[in-house]
Amino acid sequence: PRVEEIFERRIPKNPAVISETDGEVISITAKEGKEKVIKVLSDIKDNSIDNKKNEIEYLVAFYRTPTVKVGDKVKKGDLLTDGSADIASMFKFGNKELVEKYIIREINKVYELQSASISRKHTEIIIRQMFSRRKIKDAGDTNFSIGDIVENTAFIEENARIEELHGKDAENKQAKAEIVVLGITEVSLRTKSWLSAASFQNTNRVLIENAIKGGVDSLRGLKENVIIGRLIPAGTGFKKKAETVEEK
Repeated sequence: PRVEEIFERRIPKNPAVISETDGEVISITAKEGKEKVIKVLSDIKDNSIDNKKNEIEYLVAFYRTPTVKVGDKVKKGDLLTDGSADIASMFKFGNKELVEKYIIREINKVYELQSASISRKHTEIIIRQMFSRRKIKDAGDTNFSIGDIVENTAFIEENARIEELHGKDAENKQAKAEIVVLGITEVSLRTKSWLSAASFQNTNRVLIENAIKGGVDSLRGLKENVIIGRLIPAGTGFKKKAETVEEK
């Protein structure tokens, strides 16, 4: 369940408290009802306001124990208490590298408790898929719309097409996007291949959406080729396809 919770990017029942800013822990006080308050003095200084404005308070539930002490330096995305982190929040306040290290560490913990070992590369492949999508913030002159979640490769290819069309003026006409972290199920549903997505979950929705917009499947992946009974584009199948492209 814990591995599934991490890879599906589910919000834990009682998540750990995450630091929203770089700073220093200045106090940890107990409140009525056994709750605690952690105060962090932000490193972002503003001479026009007093220090109290730079203080951020984090309410810690009674069943959580602070993992920091007064005087500790904290960074954005650091855990201030024990417990499981909400991966989306950690990525929001921290960065991609921080989340990657956290996922690898938590997955290793689960397997070590079972006296089993797992190669880091397997976890990294799944993490790569979790970060393989971008959310469009500015569509520019591309075929995307604001709010679309697209594959990194599709984003790069579309911007390259705009650059080829407009040359030096392309920068203002290219799409702008931010990396998002998704659960592996959501990633599978947002794949470029609608055959692959339809075979996984929400078949009716995927088929209706692609029927409306006239979706075309280029059959580049393994799953879609297996579905229609074609030789998969791997091994000898890939070699034959590559030779055909070269001849053309």
